[in-house]
Amino acid sequence: MQTIVLRNETDWDGWRRVTRGLILAGVAPQTLAWTIGGEATDATAGSGSFQVPRELVSLAALAIQAREADRFGLLYGLFWRLHQGEKLLGGDPDRDLATVRRMALAVRADAHRMRTHMRYLAVQEGGAARFVGWFEPAHFVLAANAQLIVRRFPDLALSIVTPDGAAHWDRRELRFGSGLRQVADDGALRAWWEAEHETLLRAAVPGVSVPEAEALDEIPRPPDRAPLGPVVLHPKSDPALRDSANEAAGCQRCPLYEPATQTVFGEGPADAVALFVGEQPGDQEDTIGRPFVGPAGQIMDRAMEEAGLDRRMVYVTNAVKHFKFSQRGKRRIHQTPEVPEIQACKFWLDVERVHLRPRLVVLMGGSAARAGLGRSVTISRERGRPMRAPDGQAVFVTVHPSYLLRIPDAAAKAREYEAFVRDLGAIKALIAAEDRV
Repeated sequence: MQTIVLRNETDWDGWRRVTRGLILAGVAPQTLAWTIGGEATDATAGSGSFQVPRELVSLAALAIQAREADRFGLLYGLFWRLHQGEKLLGGDPDRDLATVRRMALAVRADAHRMRTHMRYLAVQEGGAARFVGWFEPAHFVLAANAQLIVRRFPDLALSIVTPDGAAHWDRRELRFGSGLRQVADDGALRAWWEAEHETLLRAAVPGVSVPEAEALDEIPRPPDRAPLGPVVLHPKSDPALRDSANEAAGCQRCPLYEPATQTVFGEGPADAVALFVGEQPGDQEDTIGRPFVGPAGQIMDRAMEEAGLDRRMVYVTNAVKHFKFSQRGKRRIHQTPEVPEIQACKFWLDVERVHLRPRLVVLMGGSAARAGLGRSVTISRERGRPMRAPDGQAVFVTVHPSYLLRIPDAAAKAREYEAFVRDLGAIKALIAAEDRV
């Protein structure tokens, strides 16, 4: 048995070099053991070449960040089988490939939580502010996320601290060092940082080998804004709603389930004051498994904050629970759901509405309006005024936040965003009025 040593838990470059050499040298997976730390194994020389589909490389770059002890050997086995001529993509379901996909999805979901839930503490450093963030990731997502976050906020001094390690950005260089096992509160984090930061920053080293941060449109939450926090069902939520979410995971009421990654059910507290309904999950929602986490969701979050609405107090969902798209190369292009698909998925929307009993249902966009009102709706004509659904439910029609993303003219986009914020302000007033009735 040959032991392969990698430099760290996310030694992507080292794993790729060694894997390439071992496969070309004909070393079978069952003869290898993988470990972390110590002197890294040199790449084995092998003759020839082999090609790996880009999709599998992308999956491997994510899966290698999973907190799974056997991930290196599992990935090596897939690459070995591919070199042996097996067809892994587009053929019959493969158990190992399914495991890698599951790991990649878990990593992406954890990366999203880190970008939106991480809290930062502003500390003084040489007369300027450094933002010290704390997060306990489920997987090894620090290094890749740090790359993305500092690219988004290059002018802010940042330190991201986790139990696995810390990343430090001084506006010029990204360096990695030791982390902190546990943080009780912000006071404890501040005390630890003030006592240790000079030693930590001197000990940090550059050049950590990690997978490149994902090329996502998702924008991390700015460090100087409070974290959004987990938007999930309350512990005291209606058990029937939880059961429905589990049942919907296997929904096959329309053909959209086949190409989609997963069902994206709604989320929010069982005592939500309002139910916000969009059209369908997008690419990021389909991958992460949560509604409104992509670019449209980020616009909605910002507009809600400006209007004084707390997203954690509302329930967000979609008229259609699977992502409908067309594949164009690597990209998955959104397609509008058709009426039969909206009607098939109305079963789940009705389940959510019946169990939540919201004071107000907000229908964002034409597909949501059709699902909620049972008819075709012209948004420009019926937007911005309270009305009643056929069953008496109070509803409010507005644009879908993705509409704002599609406006090319900056001035027009700003005007439409302000109009969306006004709609949300009206929604806040209607929620209060329904509460008094």
